Amino acid sequence: MKKRGVFLLALLAGVIGYGAWCADPINPDKEKLVLETLLAVMDQVHFKPQNLNDDFSKKAFKQYLDDLDGTKWFFTQEEVDQLKQYELKIDDEANAGTLEFFDLSIQLLDNAIARSERIYNEYIGYDFDFDKKEILELDSDKKPFPKDEAEQKEYWRKYLKYQIVSKIDGKLELQEKAADGEKKTKAELITESQKETKELYDGIFERINEMRRSDRFEAYLNAFANLYDPHSVYFSPKGKQDFDIRMGGKLEGIGARLSQDGDYTKIASIVPGGPAWQGKQLEVDDVIYRVTQEGKEGDDIKGMRIDDVVSRVRGKKGTVVILTVKKKDGEMQDIKIERDEIILDVAYARSAIMDIDEKVNNIGFIRLPAFYSSFDGGEGNSCAIDVAKEIEKMKKENVNGIILDLRYNGGGSLPDVIDMSGLFIEEGPIVQVKSRRRPAQVYNDEDASVLYDGPLIVMVNAHSASASEILAAALQDYKRAVIVGSESTFGKGTVQGFFDLDRALPGNSDLKPLGQVKLTFQKFYRVNGGSNQLKGVIPDIVLPDQFSYIKTGEKEEVNALEWSEIDAVKFGQNVYKMPNIAQLKAKSETRVQNNEVFRLINEDAKRLKDNQDESAYPIDLAGFSKVIDERKAESKKYTDILDKNIANLKIRNMEIDLQEMATDSAKIGRNEDWLQQMQKDVYIEECLLIMKDMIQSGTNYVEGGKMQGMKKN
Repeated sequence: MKKRGVFLLALLAGVIGYGAWCADPINPDKEKLVLETLLAVMDQVHFKPQNLNDDFSKKAFKQYLDDLDGTKWFFTQEEVDQLKQYELKIDDEANAGTLEFFDLSIQLLDNAIARSERIYNEYIGYDFDFDKKEILELDSDKKPFPKDEAEQKEYWRKYLKYQIVSKIDGKLELQEKAADGEKKTKAELITESQKETKELYDGIFERINEMRRSDRFEAYLNAFANLYDPHSVYFSPKGKQDFDIRMGGKLEGIGARLSQDGDYTKIASIVPGGPAWQGKQLEVDDVIYRVTQEGKEGDDIKGMRIDDVVSRVRGKKGTVVILTVKKKDGEMQDIKIERDEIILDVAYARSAIMDIDEKVNNIGFIRLPAFYSSFDGGEGNSCAIDVAKEIEKMKKENVNGIILDLRYNGGGSLPDVIDMSGLFIEEGPIVQVKSRRRPAQVYNDEDASVLYDGPLIVMVNAHSASASEILAAALQDYKRAVIVGSESTFGKGTVQGFFDLDRALPGNSDLKPLGQVKLTFQKFYRVNGGSNQLKGVIPDIVLPDQFSYIKTGEKEEVNALEWSEIDAVKFGQNVYKMPNIAQLKAKSETRVQNNEVFRLINEDAKRLKDNQDESAYPIDLAGFSKVIDERKAESKKYTDILDKNIANLKIRNMEIDLQEMATDSAKIGRNEDWLQQMQKDVYIEECLLIMKDMIQSGTNYVEGGKMQGMKKN
């Protein structure tokens, strides 16, 4: 771009406050300046800059079209063809500072929405034949845009029929479960379902029609930003304020963070210690379809802005909200959650001692839900200090090994990762962080002391991310611990920061504020030189789980940065010499193959994958009900897989912990609940058996500078 060279590089990765933002009238000069500045910042700061050429233009066209009409509700192929003339010109327009393509897209979209709303109103009161056998493809990626208005009408007719049929089926199921009483007729249920569907889509079209040009321009800018990588996003000043509100802590009431995915709202993360976390039913990637306040009519939220969804989920402590969610296997569930405050002690590190009768005894177990730190504003210590305290208590118990559980740990404080890794090795490098133009910066554990020098297992899964991946990777590279878990961890090895566009461009105060961009400007690398990006950490011993056959994590994201490597740094340790991992793995595989619970988990994982791939549904009532009933019947077989106590597994608190909670009945109750959960955890059982194999291997470890024989049970 011709003006890129004049932009200042004094960009700050921080949060810059703005006052209230009101929608500007159309200001072509400002729009062009924002686009130009955004691309300049991306070019100069992003870890992997892009060339603005025809290939970039083609990808931007597809991205923007998906953002405008990913559901294929509005455009016909005729209108897509009108836009397609710009498919290879978007880069030229960006360089020239023109917005002809954007202006045309808005004009065509407004007309398309008006037409679709007219078609919707024509069919919402239609006398549907719910006995007529028809199929509807729900995956927009598997169906083309309708070729003309006639084909679009047929799609809307089928789609509204599907929406009504799904509601009728749900009402029939509720009637069957309800106590004896007056039952509504099928005709009454149809009328109710049509009314509810009309209320839902009236609201969707109302919200769509309230969208401003600035909202659509933000989507246009993100068609560019998202091509660099999925974590790079442009925020208007108002959009940045909304982001801060959403990410500034918890969703008040239930302890979950939400994200927007097209017309849908998904669970992005569960806050450890919150009501949703303690309820154990709500999961990451659940799609919310309906929010109901107990005792009242619910709200269908498809197409709703995320801040409107937030306002419905929030509420006073003690009140109940019911979320109707779609699980990964396609099953719909009503999840009842009583709003409450997040219980911080549940979110902190805690420990127990475990035995399996006649097999292995006195093994320490530490659960770490997040890499929290005192800089988070909490009252507790850093997680590294807390884990060190748990280890000190375990050493007094003379534990024979320690299991560190990082499952579902989404990360957090980098300094705490460094310090915690250092508890298990002498001083040395833990992780490398590299910017685009600079040599990698090595983060070292500077403390030569070793707090724990015995056998160590680190548990991970596909939701272990960021800081969890750094610790697991470091201890794996040092051969200090056996990593056990899913096929791989999440695989996010990138660092993002906020950059204020105003600071990139001197002057032009009459057109500011321009907004901010969250972009990827660094990557994490292991001490062996490989990145955690995309691949994640591949455990030494892989155990089957429900998502074994479903793509999850960073590798599922479009435009994710590739895996890469840099030079390794010198590292090594003389603390604990790992046993033969190949032998440990072979023994574990034999146990897993002969374990009925793991066999059912693997079966269930295949079922989830098959259901995920099935996206065409019958829309006659009998056919739809049959599919839903079959899926529920299949699901029922696996519902109680992880709900049985494991024989001979003994779990106890350390005496010092029992004394601490002795006078706090709430803590006692939460502790008992935690112990009961672990009593059913087949993954913990297998890790204890792996630990038994480690202990019985006879491998030596280093203690006090001298090789010592390893303790045996």
